[in-house]
Formats: sequence, C-alpha cells, structure tokens
Amino acid sequence: MTTLPHLLAGPVLRRTNKRELTLWFATSVSPQSLSVSVSGEFGKHSYTIPESQILQLSPKLWIVQFYLQHSFEAYDKLHYDIVDLAFNRSVLPKNVFYADNQLVDVQLTDTADYIIHGSCRNPHHPSPDSLAKLDERIESKVTNSQLTDRPDILLLTGDQIYADHIAGPTLQCIHRVITLLELPDEEFLQSSHADSTLLHSGEVGLYERDKLLPKYQDTSSRLKNLLNSQQTAIFSSRECENHLVTLSEFIAMYLLTWSPELWHLVGFEKLSANDISPSHREHWLSEKQALEGFVADLSKVRRLLAHIPTYMIFDDHDVTDDWNLTVGWEKAAYENAFSKRIIGNALMSYLIFQAWGNHPEKMHSDWKQELATLFPNNPVSEAMLDKDQHDELIKQLLRYEKWHYTLESHPKVIVLDTRTRRWRSESKMNKPSGLMDWEAMVEFQQELIGFDSVVVVSPAPMFGVKFIETLQAMATKLGNPLIIDAENWMAHPGSANTLLSIFTHSKTPENFVILSGDVHYSFVYDVKLRFKQTDSHIYQITCSGIKNEFPEPLLTVCDTLDKWLYTPRSPLNWFTKRKRLKIFKRKPEPSDHNRLVNKSGVGLVKLDPFGKPAYIAVLHGDGSETVFPETNSED
Repeated sequence: MTTLPHLLAGPVLRRTNKRELTLWFATSVSPQSLSVSVSGEFGKHSYTIPESQILQLSPKLWIVQFYLQHSFEAYDKLHYDIVDLAFNRSVLPKNVFYADNQLVDVQLTDTADYIIHGSCRNPHHPSPDSLAKLDERIESKVTNSQLTDRPDILLLTGDQIYADHIAGPTLQCIHRVITLLELPDEEFLQSSHADSTLLHSGEVGLYERDKLLPKYQDTSSRLKNLLNSQQTAIFSSRECENHLVTLSEFIAMYLLTWSPELWHLVGFEKLSANDISPSHREHWLSEKQALEGFVADLSKVRRLLAHIPTYMIFDDHDVTDDWNLTVGWEKAAYENAFSKRIIGNALMSYLIFQAWGNHPEKMHSDWKQELATLFPNNPVSEAMLDKDQHDELIKQLLRYEKWHYTLESHPKVIVLDTRTRRWRSESKMNKPSGLMDWEAMVEFQQELIGFDSVVVVSPAPMFGVKFIETLQAMATKLGNPLIIDAENWMAHPGSANTLLSIFTHSKTPENFVILSGDVHYSFVYDVKLRFKQTDSHIYQITCSGIKNEFPEPLLTVCDTLDKWLYTPRSPLNWFTKRKRLKIFKRKPEPSDHNRLVNKSGVGLVKLDPFGKPAYIAVLHGDGSETVFPETNSED
C-alpha cells in the first residue's frame, strides 16, 4: 500500500496545564503542510508547526513535538485539532472523539487531585489492556458531550514497551513498518553482522536473536565460574529471543504501541504461521491471538491519550531487563560496542517518543541540535545512519542525568529517574546498585522542602514485599542478583538509609503519596514514622501492570508466606532495614485477595485538599474494580 494516512500515530496529549499545551504525533507528510487549531471561549487560533518542533526520521516519517506556551489561563478548557492546510480539513480520525464532538477537548488545570497511574504494558500478554477499559469508563460518563469524570493526569510509570520481550508476530510487523516508512539502517561493531540490513529484512530467524546478542566472561563469582565456564549473556532476559536491536526497530515498536492504523497497513491480520518453524509455531500462534485483542483496543487507547495529559518515565524493559542493575553488568554492557549501541538506541527512542513531552523546553534545549545532526530535516534521508554521529549521540545520551522532572501542580508531582543515576556498590561487582546515588537523593530532598504534600513517582516500590525482598537478598548473597531482579530501595544500605533520612527530615512534607509499578501486581501501604513527632504520613500505592500479571500460584504463595512470617510481632522484622517505620498493609476489597492483587489494571487515586488519598482503587482490564479502604491495623 503506497498511500499512507497523514496521521500515523497520536495525537498524544503531553505536558499540559494552565500555561502550556503539548502534543506529540507522527505523520507521513511534512508537518509544515499541517497546522494545529486551538479554540475555546477565547476564540479560535491556528498555529503553524515550527521547524524546531519537527524531527524527520525518514522520507515517510516525521515526529512532531508541538509545544505552545498559551495565554488562556482564565479558561478551564480548550479544544484542539490537526488540520491539513491544503484541503482545510482535519486529519484526526473520527474515533478519536468522545460522543458527538468533532474536536478534542482538553481540561486546563494545575491540580493533580485525580491521578491515573500504571506501568508494564506488554502487548502480547494474554491479560486485557486496562487503558482501553479506562477509556470505556470515561466514555460511559460523558453527559451532553461533556466529559464529567476526567482525570487530571495520567502517569505511565515504566515499561511502556518491552524491548527485551518482543512477540514473533510483532517483530514481523516491526520489519514491515521499517520497509513501509523507509526507516534507516545502521552499522555495527563487535557484532556478527556488519550492519542492520539482515535484521531488517528478516533473514535472521524469529526467536533466534539471543544467539546474536553479546556475551561476556563474568569473573565476579568464583563459584559461578567453577560450575559454568561459559560466557554470560549481557542481555539476560529469559525471553530475549526477539530483543530489539536497531534504532529503526525501536521507532517502529513505539509507533505500533500507539497506532491502530500501522498494524493494518502492514497486514497483521494476514500473518500466517506457515513460515514459522514447527518448534515455535504454537508459541507464535498464542502470541498472535493475544496481540489481536491488543490491536483491537488501540483506537480506544489512542482516544484516551489524546484527551488526558500524559507523563512517562522509563524502567528496565523500556531498554532491557537488568538495565544498570550491578556495576558488573554496566561494565560488561558499556565496554562492548554492540550492547552499548542497543542501549543507546533504546535511550534515543525514549527521548523522541517519551521524554520530550515530559518537559518540552528542557528536552528541546538539550537535544534538538544533537538529533538534527543525526536526522537533518530534508526530503530524502540517507539509507544508512552516519556511524560516527550515531555513536557520539549515544555517548552523550548515556552521560545525561536530567531524565527526572517535576510538575508544578497542587500537589507537586516529582518523577524520579531510578535507572541512570545509580548508587553503585563499592564492595562487589555483582552486588545490586542503589536506585539513586547520593547526589540524586540530595536533589530529590531539595525538591521536597517547603511543601505540605507531594506525589512522588518511583518506578520501583520504595517499600516492597518483605518475603520477596528476602528472596532477592538470598540470590544476591549467592552471587546471582540478576536471577530474580534483586533491585529494590532496601537492597543498598546507602540509598535505603538516605531515603529514610529524607522522610524523617523536619522540613519535608507531612504527606507523601508514592506511586510505583514494576512488579506486575498491586498493593497499598500506609507508612508512619516511629520517632518523628509530627503527623506525617507516607502512602505507597503500587499498581502494575497495565497489561501484565505475575505468575500464579507463585504470587499467592509469596503473599501468604509474607503474611505469616512478617507479622508485627515477628522477630524477622528486626533483621530488616525498616525499624524506623510502621507499615500498615491495606486489605483490598473484594476480599478474595490477601494483600497483593494479581490482575491487570490501572490505578485510580483521588486526593483530598491536604494531599491525602481519599480514594484508592485499581480498574482492571476486565472492567472490575478493586478498592483499598483505609486500615488501622499494623501488619
């Protein structure tokens, strides 16, 4: 099919408030032939898209980061549209609107009293996509074409894509998107392939990429080397047979994550198992069946993202499993040119598709010129990316330390980077790094001072399930922390003690709401400080995953053992690093759960005027809802 729709993905409403409007979208035509129309009680304005807000990735793909500092503070709402200037008509599909609206309406607010949050959206997991169910819920409450129950913001707290766990049918579609949009190839070093042409053409078989990914000799454990002298895979995900490698693959994956059209344009419905090897055929068919539901729901997800200001932060699977988990992993990954390129490609795509909309001004000033060097805006892009420019940009990305950001809302929202500024272990190469180093923790504390209440986004829970953390600690002592992702705030004494010191500081807020994900199940803790003479409270709300779940019955076993072994009077509690805290575990309703809810969903949090949670729930992909009422008993 040679005729492409103008809009390939989006629009996604990003950083938007009383002073700013940010739209992300992908188009197959030059954005200079389009305009963004903004209307409301203040009238109607049409804005051409500045060249500085355009990034051309190929002859058939432009990415637009439209950013407007507006003067509509006196109004609570505006409408936007994307218009083809040649024909003076909207390029937005009809199914992006709620009810009978012909424009997308946006709520202008500086409050964050009603927050939706979640992480871990795996397209081929068999659980339903809870973002689509959230869209249906919003649609069901439209009255007189008005959205009557609209969240203030949507926080996607990690694993927006699974770069290390790609389904076979998805990888086939990724390669078709690369061909359709003429995305560029790239050269490799320290790889069995000189460049990406064989990967993009599909000549490397499905479910065989783990054989191409780099390995290293792990010298951190004598016992491990004695038992197994073979080299260790740098990308150690158990399902990395289709791991994304090239920048074009990452670009195509993001487009497919948000675009219903591209799946149809590349013929997803017609994919057949005829060419799949017999050993993988059954697995391929199960993945395709799960993907059919994901693709069918994408138009609903697009409508949701077009209406609700959406903010994002990476976690491990946006890049790769075990990303920066230990010093040994970092040394192996960044000293190998091929693995360094893969990680750099993941970060570059994160910048273009996620980070830019979190803080447009900052990202523009820091990265626009560098991206323009690799991707100059011209009618015809080179078929092969310039290797030196590519490597230089990756070098800068890996050094960058400003992925974190804040929202000056009420309450203030602080989004943490727990992946690139790690507190590295000084004793052992294979010991887990702290999630944030000393300097990052000091910066975090400075953001807190002077506020009565804050919402903190930590991709990994600050206070986890003790029994599971114990298993992680045991794996670390046995010299293999990668085996069960031994990464939590309490795994590193330096970061754990610093975090507790921040909470007990006299000038930090009275009310902390911590939103986290990562773990593929949901739970809520009320945390009180034992020795601080104030009425301060910490509320940790963990919701994961949007389209993912923890293996059963393993989670039920962990939940039950945690409840038995770590009761308030258990002596095991004295061997943990939480002696300054009282932790109350909320029991969810309906009561068929213990404390951990293992069902795909998004979190719903409504805050009172003091920044305390008035309502905490999880809306599941099947339409059911789990509520976490307040508790008064320590567990």
